[in-house]
Amino acid sequence: MPVPDRQDAVERHLLRDSAYATLCSAIVSGTLAPGERLHDAQLCRWLGLSRTPIREALIRLEEEGLVELAPQRFTRVSALAQRDARDVFGIAASVHALATELAVPRLERDDIQALRRANAAYHGALQAGEAHRAYAADDRFHAIFVDRCDNAEVPRVLGRLVPRLRRLEVLRTGALPGRRSVAQHEAITDRAEAGDAAGSATAARENWLTLGALVERGLAAPGAR
Repeated sequence: MPVPDRQDAVERHLLRDSAYATLCSAIVSGTLAPGERLHDAQLCRWLGLSRTPIREALIRLEEEGLVELAPQRFTRVSALAQRDARDVFGIAASVHALATELAVPRLERDDIQALRRANAAYHGALQAGEAHRAYAADDRFHAIFVDRCDNAEVPRVLGRLVPRLRRLEVLRTGALPGRRSVAQHEAITDRAEAGDAAGSATAARENWLTLGALVERGLAAPGAR
């Protein structure tokens, strides 16, 4: 049986994904601000796309908590609230703890060295006050455990959380993480090198909850979005 011609469906898929990627990036960066109304006609002009792939992208963004849809009333970028940080970072902490515990028995010497390099880069970026570089190094650190955990569901779950996590980090106010976070990374790495999977997982969970608390305080600070 020949493969059916699905070129139209594939193209629609690609257009929807393109609209999602652009809108998600704009929301995470704050280009589209919390609470901002989104109008189909304006989005169509901006993205150069028809209404259908844009609406499909907006539905996906609603499912991920980045957009609020009220049919016949409004479409707007979701507001930021302390509860968001508490909820999202709490889930991230648990999933990363699981990834860490599963990964530790599979880590090799090169992985431990990569963890130490990522933490050194993280520390340097924090000292320089470079938030974007710091969060990128933090991502590299935890990605080693995610990559080595041998559980396909872990990256899928985290993939849905990442846009909200990044948005909270980017748009909050207040200080960057400090020495405590660097020390937590060191503890995770030391325990992993010693083969202490449970201890590494506990330290990873604490690390994510510490960052969540910092973000939560930033959202409560005067001038927070």
